[in-house]
Amino acid sequence: MLARDISALDASVAGWTDDKANAKSMREKEHGDFTVTHKDYSESLDALDRAIIVLKKQSYDRTQGDALLQKVSVLTRVPENAKRVIASFLATDSEVGQDPLAVSAPQANAYEFQSGGVVDMLQNLKDKFEDEVRTLEKEEMNAEHAYELMSQELTENIKQAEGEMAGKAKTKAEREEASAQASGDLSDTTAAHDEDGKYLSELNAQCTQKSQDFERRQQLRAEELEAIQKVQIGRASCRERV
Repeated sequence: MLARDISALDASVAGWTDDKANAKSMREKEHGDFTVTHKDYSESLDALDRAIIVLKKQSYDRTQGDALLQKVSVLTRVPENAKRVIASFLATDSEVGQDPLAVSAPQANAYEFQSGGVVDMLQNLKDKFEDEVRTLEKEEMNAEHAYELMSQELTENIKQAEGEMAGKAKTKAEREEASAQASGDLSDTTAAHDEDGKYLSELNAQCTQKSQDFERRQQLRAEELEAIQKVQIGRASCRERV
């Protein structure tokens, strides 16, 4: 019973240990993915923030602004429609920049309108990314908390099972020792009993032999007395005849 219990506890400890190792490996992978994604969002937000600050200025450095927009346009998290808007704006900016005097008023107004639209679009993207980052960080925090709780529970299960195993192993050893002692005592008792039986048997044999010898001596004595008595009777008869 104890051996079976110890074996079952040992199997449970092995299973919980594997679960703990697998959970740790999965948590490390999840955290690694989070770190990469969070860094990507941070870089995207930084690029968007810089572009918005520059484009909002009344008279901004177009070279710098174009470079920042180019950087934004290659970000993996920027949707395709936003990239097309940026590409269209950069193309218009390029045309205006070639010969500002040749640009008509409607074209200039359209450019200014498009510039404002780009800024609004970038701001919307920034707000969207910030919401997604907050969600990502919350999910990471919840995942870490869930892992810590599970890891703590598995650790407690393992600790408790190991304690039970130690207690049962001690009890098993004590019982085995007691059983061995009892077996030794039984062996000694059996040997003593056998020795006593042998001695009693020999004593009985001796008594029987002595009894038989005594009976034979008594019989011989009786025969001797009878013989003596017959001799005496014979002598007396002879004297009477004389």
